[in-house]
Amino acid sequence: MRRREFLGVLGGAAVALPLAARAQQRPMPVIGFLHPASPDTFADRLRAFRQGLKEAGYIDGENVTIVYRWAENQLERLPALAADLARQRVAVIATAGGSASIAAAKAATTTIPIVFAMGEDPVARGFVGSIARPGGNLTGINFFNNELTAKRLEILRELLPGAARVAVLVNPSYDTAETVAKDVDAAARAIGLQIRILSASNNHEIDAAFASLVHERPDALFVAPNPTFNNRRKQLVLQAMRHGLPAAYASREYAEAGGLLSYGTDFLDTFRQVGAYSGRILKGTNPADLPVVQSAKFELVINQTTARILGLEVPATLLARADEVIE
Repeated sequence: MRRREFLGVLGGAAVALPLAARAQQRPMPVIGFLHPASPDTFADRLRAFRQGLKEAGYIDGENVTIVYRWAENQLERLPALAADLARQRVAVIATAGGSASIAAAKAATTTIPIVFAMGEDPVARGFVGSIARPGGNLTGINFFNNELTAKRLEILRELLPGAARVAVLVNPSYDTAETVAKDVDAAARAIGLQIRILSASNNHEIDAAFASLVHERPDALFVAPNPTFNNRRKQLVLQAMRHGLPAAYASREYAEAGGLLSYGTDFLDTFRQVGAYSGRILKGTNPADLPVVQSAKFELVINQTTARILGLEVPATLLARADEVIE
């Protein structure tokens, strides 16, 4: 072989080797994120989710890709969105926002790992076999939203010791609405409160629910947790203020938007944990062996400015217990 031809062969091999090496590299894993609401008001929680992934060694766009599927508050779209993620054979499906999204993901695949965040008991709902050893392809975080109902109502009563009647706003589109109504009723009876259940699932129905309170004025408002209400929290806070209603909510975003008080799970920590669990699964951990995390971080946030506007004096004992007081 002539020297020029020999060098040409070597040069071709030198080019081919990196190409072959790149061809043998594993493709970037993909995480599917499924949620029943819309992304407009979930930026902070999504950052927390990505932070959890980062703690596990994964950065979106560098060594992992996240594809988002939002139902835009139309729960009937969830099965098709989950099926789409399953067809793409994503490495993990991360889902939050209630049992409807988890059920849709579970129905779409029995093999792709699913990491959930939910406020109900995942064992009672049939999503996992046990808290310690979930079994199957699901695991995640239980943030006790429903279990905190009584405590949230007690805090509202502590702020308003003279209250006798409380309006409770629920979203009938979510299958937790009936459970929440029963829990609030039981908690209210225990502390001598009367409740009136109001139902709303969109902007028009929310406005109509508040309008119905004009003639039968309650002493306070209890807003049940669900993603649709979270998306519309500014509307809810504005309506409560317009009607002069002291209101209690489930997450700090409401208090930050001007709501009187919130008590519930630290959702930023919850979403961070979903990201961290997703990262562990990407590294090879079997979801069946990952215990369901029981949330232990709860926060009371009081908006002192709103209390003054409503003419309320927040008890010093309640202010002392608050994790944050917004001035």
